[in-house]
Amino acid sequence: MSEAGRGGGWTEERSDEGSRRTKAPREANQRDLSEAGRGGGWTEERSDEGSRRTKASREANQRDLSEAPPRRRWDRVRRHAIDVRPLRHPAFRRMFVGSAVSFFGYQFTAVAVPVQMFALTRSSAWVGLLGLAGLVPLLLFAVWGGAVADAMDRRRLLLVSSLVMWSATLGLVAQALLGARSPVLLLALVAVQAVGFAVSMPTRQAIVPRLVHQGEVPAANTVNFTVSNIATVLGPLGAGLVLANGPVTIAYAVDAVLFTVALWAALRLPPLAPELGGTTTGRRLGDVLFGLRYLATAPVLLLSFAVDIAAMVLAMPRALFPEVAQERFGGLWAVGWLYSSIALGSVLAGVTSGWVGRVRRQGLALVAAVVAWGLAVAGAGLAHALWLAVTLLAAGGAADLVSAVYRQTMLQTYAPDELRGRLQGVFTAVVAGGPRLGDLRAGVTAALTGPTVAWVGGGLAASAVTIALAASFPVLVRYTSR
Repeated sequence: MSEAGRGGGWTEERSDEGSRRTKAPREANQRDLSEAGRGGGWTEERSDEGSRRTKASREANQRDLSEAPPRRRWDRVRRHAIDVRPLRHPAFRRMFVGSAVSFFGYQFTAVAVPVQMFALTRSSAWVGLLGLAGLVPLLLFAVWGGAVADAMDRRRLLLVSSLVMWSATLGLVAQALLGARSPVLLLALVAVQAVGFAVSMPTRQAIVPRLVHQGEVPAANTVNFTVSNIATVLGPLGAGLVLANGPVTIAYAVDAVLFTVALWAALRLPPLAPELGGTTTGRRLGDVLFGLRYLATAPVLLLSFAVDIAAMVLAMPRALFPEVAQERFGGLWAVGWLYSSIALGSVLAGVTSGWVGRVRRQGLALVAAVVAWGLAVAGAGLAHALWLAVTLLAAGGAADLVSAVYRQTMLQTYAPDELRGRLQGVFTAVVAGGPRLGDLRAGVTAALTGPTVAWVGGGLAASAVTIALAASFPVLVRYTSR
């Protein structure tokens, strides 16, 4: 206790010293705070500079954001725009140009022949017989021509068959110049032209996978279909102007002159001998039947042919255009619009077809496209205004392009090269023969029931048959691209 009492003074001294030491840091802190307060100008300056930098960065980001949407929009446009990569290959590009120019010229003949036939006979039934005249050679020569395309140089075969088509066009020019006025002669010349077409078309289609990369085959088909449909838009419009103001001879002459470009393109192709030395001579019936036996083992391909036959045979209204143009829409000036309307829709679908190659459920897309085609055609048959009929037919044409691309792509990627010509021959017989048989059906039906029933009933029937086939054989709907 006494020591504790004696130590009280030391304790107080130490306490006072601690107080001083505690006070000193507190005062130092206060000085720092006061200096910080006096340094507020510097802090504000740094703060203003930071604000300016932040504002500048924000403005730069806003500029970047304002620039980004156009790039993103352009990327979206490119994703949906037509894929033109196959045109990088020179051989494909030349064949593309030749086909495009010659097909534009062919549209003048395609319109002039039925118009001339109707003028000679005043009968849609005779116009329908033009379809039969083209159908029989297709059925006889398309499959055989495909077998030959598997056996010999496809470039040479394309050139020979193109010359046959050109000779038929020159015959049309001659009969018009001489004033033959013979429906039977028209049928005969159409048949000769169909022989050349039956051989050249499967050959041309079998060539495509040899000229581009396999991944570009859908794009190559889309480009070809799109440009052919552009020709089918512009050609009939040009033919309509020619026929309304001059003789059919001019229309046939335009075709004959422009077809020379196709001959040039065939000459410039590289040699295209069969791969693996060829597996067929192309001359025996067994070579032809072998392709048909292979097709019987591929139900997806068979069903794709079946829905196309339903679409074209039941719903194609072309044979009715001359009669409907005169009786419902006021004259031949409207016939060009009717003939070009389906292709117009196909062109619009083609230039926005970037999405087509990304669809894997190609079988389902094919079925949906054919159903849409039939319904659009049926609606057009009820239209009493030309603009509405053209619009609905254009909608059908858009659906038809989607259908055509998937059918062609499924066949080209499914079949091996040594069978590709024969299967393309079957494809040609179906694709080109279907519309011709449809012309015959429409013309005969119109003679019995009138054009409206023949037109509308065919469209509805095509949609119904397609839905029934898809429901009965779901393998087509389930098909996905490899």
